[in-house]
Amino acid sequence: MQVSVRDNNVEQALRALKKKLQREGVFREMKLKQHFEKPSVKKARESAEAVRRARKLARKKLQREGGM
Repeated sequence: MQVSVRDNNVEQALRALKKKLQREGVFREMKLKQHFEKPSVKKARESAEAVRRARKLARKKLQREGGM
């Protein structure tokens, strides 16, 4: 990952880097890797996330079609 610093503005480059890392999910992954997660817990979490994503997608699709 690369961020360019323009006009010696390090703060702006740092903000851009943080935004890119957030979008990639690096912070979230680091938080999950801090402690060991049992396989059963991991599977339950991932399935719950999948359900949440599916509901959100359906909700957005319904809103786009003018349902609400």
